[in-house]
Amino acid sequence: MTLSSNSRKKTKSERKIIAIVGPTASGKSELAVRLALWIKKNRKALDVSGAEILSADSRQVYKGLNIGSGKITKRETRGVKHWLLDVASPKKVFTAHDYQKKGNRILNDIFKRGVVPIICGGTGFYIDSILYSPFIPEVPPQKKLRKELEKLSLEELLLRLRKIDPKRRETIDMKNKRRLVRAVEVAETLGGPVPERKKTLRHKTLIMGIRMDREELSKKIKNRLIKRIKAGMIKEVSDLHYKDGVSWKRMEDLGLEYGWTSRYLRGAISLEEMVSGLEKDIIRYAKRQVTWFKKENGIIWLDNYSQAAKNSAKFLKIS
Repeated sequence: MTLSSNSRKKTKSERKIIAIVGPTASGKSELAVRLALWIKKNRKALDVSGAEILSADSRQVYKGLNIGSGKITKRETRGVKHWLLDVASPKKVFTAHDYQKKGNRILNDIFKRGVVPIICGGTGFYIDSILYSPFIPEVPPQKKLRKELEKLSLEELLLRLRKIDPKRRETIDMKNKRRLVRAVEVAETLGGPVPERKKTLRHKTLIMGIRMDREELSKKIKNRLIKRIKAGMIKEVSDLHYKDGVSWKRMEDLGLEYGWTSRYLRGAISLEEMVSGLEKDIIRYAKRQVTWFKKENGIIWLDNYSQAAKNSAKFLKIS
């Protein structure tokens, strides 16, 4: 008697991953949930046990960063299991290497249960860290160099990075000092740009990206920001500092909503300046995300949900 995938382990050759990528505010989380529910509904025809989602967001991994990071709510998950949310303290740095280790352990567990993993997010470095092997160069912290770099301004760090690794300079968050320090640290330790390795997918993978008009995306970003402020984003940041002890410096490292809101709470800028500056910064961040994903080969760009379901059905049925 032949056992179905619901009652046996998936062999390595059968392991398949679906990834949903795209810029912030493009609707990745909603699409991933709809797709997971569709897979569950059609699990017998697809010969799988269901689907679960792995978040690939560099701030949603932190506890307490909910409204500002756009973390999916329990209601919005619609019962679909989500992984790699709330797995780290906001006081400590959670690296792409940390994400890679945790993500691979979760993937192995998901595969053993015959479930389809859907990786969903906009942090390209996180996504690449578990889709491709090898990806992240092993460069241990250089304490002396790091101490020197942390004394530099954002402008000085950007100039230093542009000289040694100009390609990384194009995609990095220019307001995130922690990432800038690490990028310079890695490049200078390696003696030049992080080498471009030929990316090899670790498993059979379908990568789908959400395509969106720039003007429409900017409008969505603006509307979403207003909703987050009304939902209590400023109080969230205040509580993180005054109740949970997250330093203002750490808020700046966390970037975007947390950096700008912390400046407002400290009285460094007005509410109007916070909203205006933050909106512009998020739009710039979205452009960097688009740049990152556009340079990737093999992404199928989507205009609607039906295309995602159609591509997934074809992918999961092919052995």
